[in-house]
Amino acid sequence: MAVKQRLQFVHATVAWTLGVILILALLESISYELVFVTSLIGFLVITELTAPFSISPAWRRRLLYIIGLGLVGFGYIVIRRILEILPPGVF
Repeated sequence: MAVKQRLQFVHATVAWTLGVILILALLESISYELVFVTSLIGFLVITELTAPFSISPAWRRRLLYIIGLGLVGFGYIVIRRILEILPPGVF
């Protein structure tokens, strides 16, 4: 049963990411940052929607490391964008 749930999670995540890439390509606004941020949002949503009520399998606890890395990457993108917006000489 756990393998079936894990495969459903992986399929949903891959489908979300491919859908994001397709939509961004159709809108001609594809960039690494947009793909990363929208895929991270989808990953977090899918993680919450598929969370079990009672017992959490070991593979779901390991998702915390991936979420942490994703949030660090998101923070890096936000800080870089803020530094691009600020006028020169502020930092």
